[in-house]
Amino acid sequence: MIDAVIWDFGGVITSSPFEAFARYEAEKGLPKDIIRRTNAENHYENAWAKFERAEVTLDEFDALFAAESRALGAEVSGRDVVGLLSGDIRPEMVEALRRVKAHHKTGCITNNLPANQIGSATGRSLYVAEVMQLFDHVIESAKIGLRKPDPRIYQMMIEALGVDPQHCVYLDDLGVNLKPARDMGMTTIKVTNAASAIAALEAATGLTLT
Repeated sequence: MIDAVIWDFGGVITSSPFEAFARYEAEKGLPKDIIRRTNAENHYENAWAKFERAEVTLDEFDALFAAESRALGAEVSGRDVVGLLSGDIRPEMVEALRRVKAHHKTGCITNNLPANQIGSATGRSLYVAEVMQLFDHVIESAKIGLRKPDPRIYQMMIEALGVDPQHCVYLDDLGVNLKPARDMGMTTIKVTNAASAIAALEAATGLTLT
């Protein structure tokens, strides 16, 4: 029995920024996956983690990320990386979310960046705001000073929704973020593309989502 479906946002509701990272690296002649490797190195306390917890400014993140990537073989501008993050909304995932919401509680746990550091509202952000209204509860790392995969952020969502984790499904595009949810007893779905994720969610919930 499923009581709630909890979603990541970037790479799940939107397309993955990894594609933009790869294009940027190729265009700049950078080592393959240097951005992802920098993000993964010391992932609890690196520049990325600090920025997603709103502990540093954009200028500080830019300098820290450049230093961390340089130590791994090639300097990358943190500001450039921030500019690569805006993926495209996946309409089929939004439709699946709408259908899930008609039957179950919905939540979103997102590691994001401080809004005051990454620019003003755009037409896209207004659409994002409309999608966010489909969630019963949203937890943003930059607002609470915690980020996935810290287990506390998942516990906060469970308490906010008032559900048993064993009756929840959690979707994320990163395995490291799925593990704490799985350890709590949630059914987890790793999102590599919209079609396979929706099929797995249909199997978990028994709903028709397309």
